[in-house]
Amino acid sequence: MRIGVVGAGILGLAVARRLGEVRPDARVTVLDKEDRVAAHQTGHNSGVAHAGLYYAPGSLKATLCRRGVGLLKEYCAQRGLPYDECGKVVVARDAAELPALDAIERRAAANGVPGLRRLDAAALREIEPHAAGVAALHSPTTAIVDFPAIARAYADDVVKAGGELRLGFEVVRLRRSGERVLVASPDEQLGFDRLVVCAGLQSDRLARLAGDSPAPAIVPFRGEYYRLARPDLVNGLIYPVPDPRYPFLGVHFTRRVDGGVDVGPNAVLALAREGYRRRDVRPSDLLETLRWPGFRRLARRHWRTGLKELYGSASKRAFAAEARAFVPEVTAADLVPAPAGVRAQAVDPDGSLVDDFRIGRLGPIVTVRNAPSPAATSSLAIADHIVDELEL
Repeated sequence: MRIGVVGAGILGLAVARRLGEVRPDARVTVLDKEDRVAAHQTGHNSGVAHAGLYYAPGSLKATLCRRGVGLLKEYCAQRGLPYDECGKVVVARDAAELPALDAIERRAAANGVPGLRRLDAAALREIEPHAAGVAALHSPTTAIVDFPAIARAYADDVVKAGGELRLGFEVVRLRRSGERVLVASPDEQLGFDRLVVCAGLQSDRLARLAGDSPAPAIVPFRGEYYRLARPDLVNGLIYPVPDPRYPFLGVHFTRRVDGGVDVGPNAVLALAREGYRRRDVRPSDLLETLRWPGFRRLARRHWRTGLKELYGSASKRAFAAEARAFVPEVTAADLVPAPAGVRAQAVDPDGSLVDDFRIGRLGPIVTVRNAPSPAATSSLAIADHIVDELEL
């Protein structure tokens, strides 16, 4: 049996790794247009191994995150990769945010997140002496990791199990021929008995090539970060109470395994699917986004939030003001530009932002249509789920 996986990010590599375990007799091939693994979302990840605080109980995100984080912790221990349970506080800035914090606490408890503790302002300062807020929820098992290193380790596992990495292979055609799936680059065609499409920022395009529906479509959002010049101000992770009307968390503080602290991200529309810089513009990508009915409905619904995010992108002082709401000592001078990431946000035709993981099946093809955070945390559990879907 020949099995192909399109996408050499952390999820595609986790799937290929699992395939090697379940079907050691199969020939597993990972295809990616880039010349390295983890080139896009995985390589621009914030590095947080999530404990499962936010996700709707019973959802794929909740169940696969809780299982996945345990598998990830065990894997990192086995491979000698960093896994630092520095902990996270979700901070309510004022009394108006307390009901939303209560809701997060209930969800986290329903999901079985261990060690949760509600903090008052004084207890918050014991954990994060420089943070400000009227209350917080502490998740001591939330961890930080190096996801690109984990992806490289998965790739090593694939090769050691006899699998093949075909980097620089850009998929331009996909079609079924009887029980086979034919996958073509501009120069070559390969045939597979099963195919998994984990294409991240290109997932909707590849899914359409495979015969799947146009919806949901990917709308790329660039998340811009700053590096904190005074990392001593933050011990672990300091997060806001999220706005339930909007999927992005807003500016927060993330300690990295190298000792640095990132501040951000915001969320602004990227003008290219892989547009990591403001000057990265690809007219065909932008036109595709603007033509998607779901994006136009989304823009009408959230234009005020979009303007606020653009202002934070254009003004370092505004960005610093957002950060100061949680760590009052931060000034604009403390923020040093850091690399940005691009989130592949799936949007339905009615303008709804797809929240849960969305994984489909088309005969011998499995398509991953939406896999935002906590997909990296959940990668080993998602891989189990996808391989089960293949019915090998």
